[in-house]
Amino acid sequence: MVATAATSLFFPITSSPDSIDPKNKKLGNGYTNLGGIKLKPSASSGSLQVKANAQAPPKINGTAVVMTPVEGFTSEDAASSPPPRTFINQLPDWSMLLAAITTIFLAAEKQWMMLDWKPRRHDMLIDPFGIGRIVQDGLVFRQNFSIRSYEIGADRTASIETLMNHLQETAINHCKSAGLQGDGFGATPGMCKKNLIWVVTRMQVVVDRYPTWGDVVQVDTWVSASGKNGMRRDWLVSNSKTGETLTRASSVWVMMNKLTRRLSKIPEEVRGEIEPHFMNSDPVVAEDNRKLVKLDDSTAQYVRKGLTVTTGCPISFFSIVVAPRWNDLDVNQHVNNVKYVGWILESTPLGIVESHELCSMTLEYRRECGRDSVLQSLTAVSGVGNLGNMGEIECQHLLQLEEGSEIVRGRTQWRPKNAKSFGKMDQVPAQSA
Repeated sequence: MVATAATSLFFPITSSPDSIDPKNKKLGNGYTNLGGIKLKPSASSGSLQVKANAQAPPKINGTAVVMTPVEGFTSEDAASSPPPRTFINQLPDWSMLLAAITTIFLAAEKQWMMLDWKPRRHDMLIDPFGIGRIVQDGLVFRQNFSIRSYEIGADRTASIETLMNHLQETAINHCKSAGLQGDGFGATPGMCKKNLIWVVTRMQVVVDRYPTWGDVVQVDTWVSASGKNGMRRDWLVSNSKTGETLTRASSVWVMMNKLTRRLSKIPEEVRGEIEPHFMNSDPVVAEDNRKLVKLDDSTAQYVRKGLTVTTGCPISFFSIVVAPRWNDLDVNQHVNNVKYVGWILESTPLGIVESHELCSMTLEYRRECGRDSVLQSLTAVSGVGNLGNMGEIECQHLLQLEEGSEIVRGRTQWRPKNAKSFGKMDQVPAQSA
């Protein structure tokens, strides 16, 4: 009978008059007593609902004891009790596990996209992290630079110092990417063992057009042999979007002992490190073999050695004291070669700077300069009748110590602003046979 009642929970049972005891039958929606089990017929389907007593009335010494129900306990409390522990409900929550796996895959995909980042617009920086890369059979190093707002001048174009800094940066990064970076500043491991550093002796720069704010320039650089104990480094700067050639530069470097501050031959160990990276090609800038003139106070027309302007002569003399600051020194404890460019241009007449732009520059570095040095910048103008002439202008420069020792000799050429550029090279030269 109990089994029948339990079965009625899942399968509806239609009651018949013959199956109900007349003694315990109640007409209508009453209850049927089945020895401790009360059956309550369903109002909608006629099925039976079973209610079983929790326990039989206990007896003590044969006497039945009436148990009062616990206050506050209802059938709803019994229904809300946790289900028994079974194998099924002890399994893990698969939805949470799936969510965790999905999160891991999304994070990995995000990291991969950052490593494999590609620009979505042509004017976006191709080399987003500024690291650069080796191209053309491992002999050319290429790096991109975006022209920042603080790198432009009054003409809204990049300054010559900005371009020179780009050249120097790619030279150092080339050594690092090629595996030649030791403990020094662009020095190979063999150079570090012998306390040798690179110093530039000659630099030629030709500017076809200056980039403007927001332009992205592509700088290619490579090295070649220069004589028995020198190395030539060339640069080709172009617009990364259009491919237009902007700047060409060529330089000659030699080694100097950083302890004795004297020039040194290239040791065989160092030669074996750098020669595999040499490209057999011609200079990107044709060498200007004209001798650079030595200036002095009698031949120079503009001398900047103080903050005063001396008049009373047919030609004005400008004078300013140029003293290197701590921030002008590099890791080799001497003035960085880019700083000399700005000091040389200090003595260029303002009328030339306002009406012309620098288009070519040749520099010869004679000796290094330290923090305690006091310099003079001298300039002589040639190839022009007066400063108002709109033709090309050539200037001779000298940067020297106050006691007369030469630091840098230079020659600059200036063209009227907005004039057409010089002839240009459109691509990196192929290695000669």
